[in-house]
Amino acid sequence: MPRPKGFDPTEVLDAAVGTFWRKGYAATSAQDLVDGTGLGRGSLYNTFSGKQQLFSQALRRYEETSATRVEEMLAAPGTIRARIRRVLMDVVDDELDPSDAHRGCLAVNAALELGGIDDEVTARVRHNFERVENAFHAEFAAAREQGEIAGDPRALARFTLAAMYGLRVLGKTADRQALTQVVETTIQAL
Repeated sequence: MPRPKGFDPTEVLDAAVGTFWRKGYAATSAQDLVDGTGLGRGSLYNTFSGKQQLFSQALRRYEETSATRVEEMLAAPGTIRARIRRVLMDVVDDELDPSDAHRGCLAVNAALELGGIDDEVTARVRHNFERVENAFHAEFAAAREQGEIAGDPRALARFTLAAMYGLRVLGKTADRQALTQVVETTIQAL
């Protein structure tokens, strides 16, 4: 009879997310994952099969938390422009948080490192981006029905998605003024 696991897989995934997020996929060693999760190599590989599978599951876990956060912020009261500003300024605040050391977005980082090279990672990141785009689209479609905006909801969703993830990339080097200018220009364009 198999022995029950003595750890919470969700906590381990959260720790792996942090490790991959800090170092990137290629630079994360097996020892980094052992150190980051607190599990032995055997437990890690028996549970997750290998580094690539663990990374895929870490991306899935990241999507659960990051996309849900965007969805919740969009569901809050306010005009569409106020809610989009809130989402984008949350990105700015996150990027400039000194405790995060300009980590960016794990999905964007994965897209830049492995997009188009690793089919599984590409599909996982695409799913993450589509989920956020669909959340924007639903809100823009509702705002259009209410007469708040006149543009094509899908095009506006993609534009806002590009601005949001562009802030993630720019946040690695830009200051608050530059990032806020991107947010305000995006809001004006809506």
